[in-house]
Formats: sequence, C-alpha cells, structure tokens
Amino acid sequence: MGYDQESDTYICHAGKELRVIYLKKQRSKSGYESEVTVYECEDCTGCPYKEKCTKAKGNKRLYVSKSFLEKREESYQNIQSEKGIKYRMNRSIQVEGAFGVLKNDYGFERFLLRGKKKVKLEILLLSMGYNLNKLHRKIQNERTGRYLFDLKASA
Repeated sequence: MGYDQESDTYICHAGKELRVIYLKKQRSKSGYESEVTVYECEDCTGCPYKEKCTKAKGNKRLYVSKSFLEKREESYQNIQSEKGIKYRMNRSIQVEGAFGVLKNDYGFERFLLRGKKKVKLEILLLSMGYNLNKLHRKIQNERTGRYLFDLKASA
C-alpha cells in the first residue's frame, strides 16, 4: 500500500484511502509499551481486492506503529553504513567458529539438563566460558580494543 505522509493516509490497491480512526496503546508480554495508529478504509463494499486484502466482514483495518517503523529505518541505515558493513563482516566470520569451538574443543555434544529454563542456563554458562576464554586470550596477546578490520571514526 502506498502512504501519503502529508495527509497521513494509506492508499489501497483499489485506490481508496485508509484514514486514521484512533490511536491505541498496547503493552507486549515483556512490558514494552507502544502506540499503534489504526487506519480504516472508507468503504470496502464491492471491492474486487477485498478477498485478497482482508478477512474482515467490514472494512479493511491497518495497525501501524510509527515508532517501530522509524527504528527499523534507523537500524537499516546503521547496517548499510560503512561501519555496519565492517561489523557484519566481523560477525559473519566469528559466529560459525564459536559453535565449532564449543563442539570440538570443549567436547559439547548435547545438553545435560531438560526443560527450557535449564537449557537456557546451560547455554548461558557455555557462552560465558567461551567469552571468558576469548577475553583471556586477547589479554594475553595484548589485542584488546582492536578489530579484525579498522573502523573509521565517522560513520
């Protein structure tokens, strides 16, 4: 759907406007509060796209969190910047190696405990041990504060 920023409306495939009907505050399971803008189409009766567009008996409704969209755009800009690209290059090299070390070097084959909470605790302890070993090696080799690729000051 197209969005018209000036009038704060969405345009559906049939060319009809979805206008703001109210603002809704909602809270997630983790306790995060967000504000959602609810848009509704002016009239969906007789629309050829209605079956593909919505399952509602009435008009099409659209729930949009503007703060989420802003944060998503900011995140996308961050990962597309030069600094973000270098961070992703570093991360892509490191992740597979960590699992290899846990399985090969640490001899980790399977979780010893059962249940989500206990498995979470076990992987947390494994991760902490891995990170402590990694930090210890960096300190011993005097490589703290360095990256695989040089980072530019401005990004």
